Amino acid sequence: MRTYQINSEGYYGEFGGAYIPEILHRCVEELRANYQRVLNSDDFKTEFDSLLRDYVGRPSPLYLARRLSERYGCTLYLKREDLNHTGAHKINNAIGQILLARRMGKRRIIAETGAGQHGVATATVCALMDMECIIYMGKTDVDRQHVNVERMKMLGAEVRPVTAGNMTLKDATNEAIRDWCRHPADTYYVIGSTVGPHPYPDMVARLQSVISREIKAQLLEHEGRDYPDYLMACVGGGSNAAGTIFHYLDDDRVHIVLAEAGGKGTDTGLSAATIRLGRPGIIHGARTLVMQDEDGQITEPYSISAGLDYPGVGPLHANLAATRRAQVLAVTDDEALRAAYELTRLEGIIPALESAHALGALSKVHFRPSDIVVLTVSGRGDKDIETYLNNLPTTLQA
Repeated sequence: MRTYQINSEGYYGEFGGAYIPEILHRCVEELRANYQRVLNSDDFKTEFDSLLRDYVGRPSPLYLARRLSERYGCTLYLKREDLNHTGAHKINNAIGQILLARRMGKRRIIAETGAGQHGVATATVCALMDMECIIYMGKTDVDRQHVNVERMKMLGAEVRPVTAGNMTLKDATNEAIRDWCRHPADTYYVIGSTVGPHPYPDMVARLQSVISREIKAQLLEHEGRDYPDYLMACVGGGSNAAGTIFHYLDDDRVHIVLAEAGGKGTDTGLSAATIRLGRPGIIHGARTLVMQDEDGQITEPYSISAGLDYPGVGPLHANLAATRRAQVLAVTDDEALRAAYELTRLEGIIPALESAHALGALSKVHFRPSDIVVLTVSGRGDKDIETYLNNLPTTLQA
């Protein structure tokens, strides 16, 4: 049977690997040599599972959205990662990686963040575990996600605004990697998504796979079977999508639908639809699909969502798209905004702008009445209220 899991060399099909400067070889090799052993150890599993249950509040609910189900002609469940402590799925990965870092003897934690959710999650766990925490965040994102910036500072993290490039997630990641190069001995880099050099994409996917593990158990309880007909998630770097689909990758009964950020439209030059617009290339230590010009220079992505404007995508998702295991849909800013307001008005749930892109894909898929659909709401929309109020869909304006 064909498998879509990572191979022994750190590749998903033709995508993945570790393309890194020599100064980082020791750091990455140390991580590669240790992560599976630690993640599979009984003491790690006991501590990780205890924190997910008692600190994060897992399992997150699988909620039957009755009014949305009626709207789209299917049985639609929402996986409520927005109800986790810190308000998003990012906390699952942050806890796991910082537990790993502590076991590797690291005391200084660095991270990149876009929308601020990964930064908040990392700062939260560092506060819990008494670790030094430095967060790199593009100045554009600092300005549009100032509530999360203040949350990180309140938690004791140092937030370093990045003014290079487009001043967004790509540039924050660049600065975090530079920091890691300068401090390889005592520093652990907590990457927030399924990107970067091997073993990060696999490690983040494994730590987020608690999402799909819970979906299987919850569907069995609700529907008498442990698989849906459709799984839907937004994808920037791809961590929430990876967690949503992990246990279903090789189950061809399940259709996988990934929603990427179409921005102003994929033909406008203002988009972050990497899978639609990208070509194979190297970004942040991995071979994947990359938005680039004819000379191979990485182009600047655009999305109304700070968590999705990344010019690459996880190698797992690049392979799923290349092999047509997943259907990938570009959802524009306007479509995401309308979908966010629709969820708010029909179900009383305000989603993060990232999650709103997955919701925006619902109207692009033709469901049957018998279809069971699970869509992951990756985060809550508190951080995006200002953006929502400044971009009220015309159909809702007074």
